[in-house]
Amino acid sequence: MSPYAPQSALQKRSQQPEQKSSSGAGQFIDVTEASGIRFVGRASHTSKKYLPETMGSGVALFDFDNDGRLDIFFVNGAPISDPTPPGTIPKKGGPEYWNRLYHQKPDGTFEDVTEKAGLQGVGYDMGVAVGDYDNDGYQDLYVTGYGGNRLYHNNGDGTFTDVTEQSGTGGSGWCTSAVWVDLDNDGLLDLVVLRYMKWDFADIWCGEHRPGYRAYCHPDLFPPIMPLVYHNEGNGRFTEVAAKAGMKPGKGLGASVADFDRDGHIDLFVSNDSMTEFLYHNNGNGTLTEEGLLSEVAVDGMGNTYAGMGTDFQDYNNDGLPDLIVTNLANQKYALYQNNGDGTFNYASYTSGIGGVSLLHSGWGVCFFDYDNDGLKDLIVAQGHVIDNIHLQFPDLHYREPMLLLHNIGGGKFADVSPESGEIFQERWAGRGLARGDIDNDGRVDVVVTTNDGPAYVVRNVTPSDNHWITLLLVGHKSNRDAIGAVIKLTTSKGPQWWTVSTGGSYCSSSDKRAHFGLGSDTVATSIEIQWPSGIHQVLHQVKSDQILRIDEPVET
Repeated sequence: MSPYAPQSALQKRSQQPEQKSSSGAGQFIDVTEASGIRFVGRASHTSKKYLPETMGSGVALFDFDNDGRLDIFFVNGAPISDPTPPGTIPKKGGPEYWNRLYHQKPDGTFEDVTEKAGLQGVGYDMGVAVGDYDNDGYQDLYVTGYGGNRLYHNNGDGTFTDVTEQSGTGGSGWCTSAVWVDLDNDGLLDLVVLRYMKWDFADIWCGEHRPGYRAYCHPDLFPPIMPLVYHNEGNGRFTEVAAKAGMKPGKGLGASVADFDRDGHIDLFVSNDSMTEFLYHNNGNGTLTEEGLLSEVAVDGMGNTYAGMGTDFQDYNNDGLPDLIVTNLANQKYALYQNNGDGTFNYASYTSGIGGVSLLHSGWGVCFFDYDNDGLKDLIVAQGHVIDNIHLQFPDLHYREPMLLLHNIGGGKFADVSPESGEIFQERWAGRGLARGDIDNDGRVDVVVTTNDGPAYVVRNVTPSDNHWITLLLVGHKSNRDAIGAVIKLTTSKGPQWWTVSTGGSYCSSSDKRAHFGLGSDTVATSIEIQWPSGIHQVLHQVKSDQILRIDEPVET
């Protein structure tokens, strides 16, 4: 078991004061400054309103040195000239444009180790995906962006090596979210990389021809593009197989994975901007079949497409079937799809209350997580419109918005508890990336949020509760080392919960691979069942609460 550190004095002080709430509200505080984080994302806004300027970048929460404490990696942009000639591939300038790796120290503060690690970056970067692609016990980094991507191998000594060229994973075009997933269950993580559209630095005028009313162009003006799928060959090399695998051109911004039909093969959801959403069913033979329309997740409840951005794929109603959340722009309503168990989904935005709450909001990064450990997965969303002058035409809409916290109250319904959950939910940002993870190992899941052309925020969960919890660190042996794709069923006296192990989801971001469960008043999980990607089924009985537990995949003899 990894040496998880006890709470420091800094962490304990940051949790005060705690106030009980009868509404199910959480308590979250901004600990960015106290943590030593000084990151500011650079979008390089210009008068030409080039689309990359407004998209923002992501963040990763992962333990790069296996010391039991989560570290933070931020993705950053690059300078853009005004105007920029067509064909230009922006490159990072000075340190203000570097991607940044922050290492968490034993006292809960962070130190910038970017230069030592060799992770400054090269171009105009957007997304990050974390996964141990060579099963050596250290998680590696894949960074996406405009004009090419980078694969960084974790050397296990605090440094990373750029292995993009020899691995064959450089890619091209405008890449956004990426996700590591073992598509063929061979024990090696493959890599799915979304691309947004066919786009270049052409001077296209969109919006009204009067001062202050120029707008960012709508994605309908640009053609869709094929994503990239890199099959892991097991020797540090990858083969691009998107067409062979059955992928389709799209305008991808978010990717999440889960075995939605429980056939033992991990499936893939892609949130597309202003076209139908894609749900790829894994056929189990190295190919995927796109079934978005058949499964009824391609459009909203009225049959309309929307600006799909962030996504997550977990079981929110504890029926054993993973459900989907997709964020989008104001006046579209965030899309919640409840898994029916027959290969189809029900558009549940109206019945859940999410539709009404999100109508005037624009969402990006999104995560299911149980912030109060009551055994029901809640939702948190980073928000902000894509158009910086949206208020000129729509006074009720805003470019900068507060985060949204939705409490799962049971019965398939959510309640907006943002106003009661701390001052941090009153702050207005152009929110973009969001990653979840228990940063201080206190049994309460925290988040890190990035903003477009602004600072990042470390948001600590200090929700007071007598509820218990358990966090599981799965280690694969026959399966991939990170156990991505494993399905966990945890049962207490109140019934079962399920979790799909993944670092992907949200928007351009990567979350802690550990699986966190709230147990409510129970101090013991009566059973924990794990369906490993290899097909191995493992059961543990009478597992005590309030601990971070490492579980190794059994080695077959």
